[in-house]
Amino acid sequence: MDIRIGDILTMKKPHPCGCRDWQVLRIGADFKLRCCGCGHEVMGARSKFEKNVRQVRRETV
Repeated sequence: MDIRIGDILTMKKPHPCGCRDWQVLRIGADFKLRCCGCGHEVMGARSKFEKNVRQVRRETV
């Protein structure tokens, strides 16, 4: 899966705040993501997050 820093990931399940969109802050074996709704940051295994991604939106610069 081609995911880059700054991409917005839409997940299958929403965060408790109700938002499904997450911004990618760090990539590698682990992902660091920030919730676009409340700003909460989480870090976890790449394989776990990739299974839950529904859509990848790339910010064009």
